[in-house]
Formats: sequence, C-alpha cells, structure tokens
Amino acid sequence: MTRSFRPRAPKPAAKTQEEADEIVRRMRAGQTAPDNYRERSLKLHGWICAKCGREFDLANLHLLTVHHKDGNHHNNPPDGSNWENLCVYCHDDEHSRSILADYLQGDGGKK
Repeated sequence: MTRSFRPRAPKPAAKTQEEADEIVRRMRAGQTAPDNYRERSLKLHGWICAKCGREFDLANLHLLTVHHKDGNHHNNPPDGSNWENLCVYCHDDEHSRSILADYLQGDGGKK
C-alpha cells in the first residue's frame, strides 16, 4: 500500500465572529482560566508581536508564539515576566541570532 502525500483539506472556520468576540470578552473578564502558559501570555501581553508590532486576530493567532526570554521553557512565572509574544518569523529570527552568536563566539568569526 502506498501512502498519499496530498495536501490536507482546508480546515473549516472554527468559530464565528460572535463566538470569537464572546471568548475574548470572557477572557478579559477573567471568566476563562487559561490552562497553559501560551494562553496566559496571550491574555497578559495581548495578540501582538512584541518585536515587529504585527497585530493578530482569531484567524491567524496560530502564528503568534510565546518566546521564553531566558530560554528556559520550564520557567513560567504567573506574572509572565519571562515571556514575550512573537510572531513565528520574529521568533525564528530571535533563535537564529543566538545560534549565529554562539557560532561566532566559538571560532571568533574567522575561517
């Protein structure tokens, strides 16, 4: 049996705008307790990239990630002081910079 590598069918819209507005209202009112650090960070810091300033809505919120400032994914203080929300592009850039810096420190940037 051969596997098919066809693209997946597009996902149907998960929520109507009214449902999305209600979720946001409940989160702002504190009625919905976030169950993980991503949800807590989104609630604390908003749906905006801390680096480039891009704003997100429900349709593209999956592109907003949580970056741990100290690099420790287990350091999740309730006040969110170790988090910043970054779009996937800025998050990738942030980690690429540290990889490049480590590389350059290792050999002094000389070949």
